[in-house]
Amino acid sequence: MTDIYKILSDLNIPFTRYDHPAVFTVEEAEALCNTIPGGHIKNLFLRNRKGDKHYLIVIGVEKQVDLKKLEILLDEKLSFASPERLMHFLGVTPGSVTILGLINDINKEVVVIIDIELSKYESLDCHPLINTVTLVISQEGVANFLKWSGNEVRHISL
Repeated sequence: MTDIYKILSDLNIPFTRYDHPAVFTVEEAEALCNTIPGGHIKNLFLRNRKGDKHYLIVIGVEKQVDLKKLEILLDEKLSFASPERLMHFLGVTPGSVTILGLINDINKEVVVIIDIELSKYESLDCHPLINTVTLVISQEGVANFLKWSGNEVRHISL
């Protein structure tokens, strides 16, 4: 597994680190980490019906993902990917899903869908592959990381 801190350092992406107890749900994260600055996000790892396309959905914690709308936008029937697929593609376990997991998607197979409304935040909160730490990274830093990752990224209104 690649060291996310080394990648961020190599890319000159500054961050602020917050250590906290493990969080497995958005509700737990909001209860324990609500004072951390930046856009609080949730990440969903989905697959299409055939299982040959995978999507990382990034959306603000205050919103619900409308899977029916997303299926129309992507022209795909979607379901949640298994923990095994999550580990295979992003190298993380449930509760630790993160944009930063793209460091483990060597073949660039995961398409990233980011809710356009997240652009209102100066920074975003991201787990560094584990759910006991949150990194606050500027939008510019997140954009630089995504460019480095080489994955397809779509900004759409969810």
